[in-house]
Amino acid sequence: MKNKRILLGITGSAAAFKGVMLASMLRKEGFEIDGVLTPGALHFVSETQLACVTGKPVHSSLFTMQPGDPVPHITLTDNIDLYIVVPATADFIGKSANGLADDLLSCAFLACSSPVIMAPSMNTRMWSNSATADNIETLKSRGVVIAGPVTGPLACGGEGMGRMMEPDGILKLCLSILSGKC
Repeated sequence: MKNKRILLGITGSAAAFKGVMLASMLRKEGFEIDGVLTPGALHFVSETQLACVTGKPVHSSLFTMQPGDPVPHITLTDNIDLYIVVPATADFIGKSANGLADDLLSCAFLACSSPVIMAPSMNTRMWSNSATADNIETLKSRGVVIAGPVTGPLACGGEGMGRMMEPDGILKLCLSILSGKC
């Protein structure tokens, strides 16, 4: 989809590598992608990895501005067609549901007026927690599309609900939303 801009955020989860995979798939579809990594994501993937896939510099801090620079969480959300968070941790979901903005990605969420997809990734017990369920319902009530999670192997070694949806399924959802079929 040429001329479509996506802001892709990656949070600190063992599934962070899937965010890089999704970025590659989106680029092959012709999307322009701006990438944002949270401080936690930097423990799993690097700015260089994502930049190689997106072909653009990656953003990871609110605090790299110089006097006169544009405000990153505003400029990154200007004229985007879709905002995606892959994976979305329980922390990011909670912050988003409650209007907390303490990093570049969460500030961008509050500044965003385009459709939003979040792909949760967490342990089954975290996913089953009533606080998480409340946060998910709040986001859904505000129009955020929640992609997954699914049942499968988890980073803890167990198996259960909480595994992030695979990138190809998220890609299909993105294409559906952007073509107006969802």
